Amino acid sequence: MTPRQIALVRETFAAVRPIADTAAALFYDRLFALDPALRALFKSDMREQGAKLMQTIGVAVAALHAPESLAPALQALGRRHHGYGVEDRHYATVAEALLWTLGQGLGPAFTDESRDAWRDAYTLLAGVMQSGAAQARAA
Repeated sequence: MTPRQIALVRETFAAVRPIADTAAALFYDRLFALDPALRALFKSDMREQGAKLMQTIGVAVAALHAPESLAPALQALGRRHHGYGVEDRHYATVAEALLWTLGQGLGPAFTDESRDAWRDAYTLLAGVMQSGAAQARAA
């Protein structure tokens, strides 16, 4: 990712933080609307799940300048998600729900440039998670 893309992701995420609970609820509502079967993968309280999601995104956003530092944690997260039943095809649905949520939460501040930056960030991070899931499948 370019320094400009990293800055855009950080700036827009900073604007989402004050509405984190709402953003998480929007995200999961959209995710389940896109693929209702995904609801079965979530066994815990959705407010708690939403808080975990926002915390994880925050950690990832903070480390975008050095994504290699996130690799071990992201691969482990991918392995855990594989164990929960997440399939590679679900990552595209999550991307769609995430970008939609950011658009809803940020409105006109979510420009095409920031959307592209988020798409690139998600693609990078999800790719590392998917490599962890592939390790789990191969084991």
